[in-house]
Amino acid sequence: MTKYYNIDDLRLLAKKRVPRAVFDYADGASEDEITKNENRNAYLKWRLIPDVLVDVSEVDTKVNILGTDMPYPFALGPTAISYLFHHAGEPAVARAAAKRGFPSTLSSIATTNIEDYAKAANGPVWFQMYIWKNRSISYDFVKRCKKSGYKAIMLTVDAPVGGKRERDLRTGMTVPPRLTLSSIIDAALHPSWWWNFIFGKRISFANVENSLDGKKQKLTNIMTYINEQFDPSVTWEEAKEIASLWNGPFAIKGLMTADDAERAIEIGASAIVISNHGGRQLDGAPAPLDVLPEISKRVNGRVEILIDGGIRRGSDIVKAVALGADACLIGRPWVYGLAAKGEKGVGIVVDVLASEVKRTLQLLGCKSIKDVKRRHIRLSKSFIENIE
Repeated sequence: MTKYYNIDDLRLLAKKRVPRAVFDYADGASEDEITKNENRNAYLKWRLIPDVLVDVSEVDTKVNILGTDMPYPFALGPTAISYLFHHAGEPAVARAAAKRGFPSTLSSIATTNIEDYAKAANGPVWFQMYIWKNRSISYDFVKRCKKSGYKAIMLTVDAPVGGKRERDLRTGMTVPPRLTLSSIIDAALHPSWWWNFIFGKRISFANVENSLDGKKQKLTNIMTYINEQFDPSVTWEEAKEIASLWNGPFAIKGLMTADDAERAIEIGASAIVISNHGGRQLDGAPAPLDVLPEISKRVNGRVEILIDGGIRRGSDIVKAVALGADACLIGRPWVYGLAAKGEKGVGIVVDVLASEVKRTLQLLGCKSIKDVKRRHIRLSKSFIENIE
């Protein structure tokens, strides 16, 4: 395939380019993957209602989110261990986004450190973090982000423990991948990936290496250490402490209720991210898009609302805006792009979504993203009949 018209084209190429265990790690979710599928289906049940005879020769797609000017209402969200998907790793993601003026978000469980990521981007970057049992790690993240010029911090709160990701259990996914009989066979099918994995940069969790008491650790030991650091006892008080310490644009990521959105506002968050972790945590949770209208009504413009999960088209981004979101985060789409074609693939994803957003606005009869309203969207009649 020489042309990539949509995200699914890149997903199919990614599936061919990387080992099965790596692809399933990116593509999979927890347990029966009901929530992951609902994330996508939530967008498919909405229909767009256009206005006509509007001059849309020029449309304004720009927004400002978390203190960051953005050319379109979406940014690249955080995912862990990007080096697994392509040997160019997180710096390729940072460069592809920044070249187009988009912010990208570094995961705290990344294979590139805070400082190097900011240098690679040479543009607006955000940082995603958890509150760790060892609180000094969290505090150090905040200090380093300030020093490196990050525009915002995004605190993920929906992972008190890890979800049961059964695809990973079945494939025996480990970090780094084990050399077994099945992986050796797989190597024959994906020689380029394995060559870069064996002879390329050593995978490491770059942002916590200095927290290991100076001992040289195997990556599997570091992974165990990270899993042990997730703290199921974290409360709103700790989140408030991080917000105060950062004292800048601050988002709480992983909210699914209006009551929790209210609490986020109370502790000083400037934005919330409605998210179920891409269906990778609590299977059976609703899709973020399904709870967006209720949360948006309660928030009533007091903080910015971002949403992720299930976005595969620029029209999905416009639907989310119509239902009350200020912007979206994309995760799996750029991972597919990275796995398929490295930095170029990430750029293709951004370009495809941007062009689809613009075209959707023009076909919808909206001269600006700010013109998109609730009246431009309605549930499919067939969906309403099914639930009745």
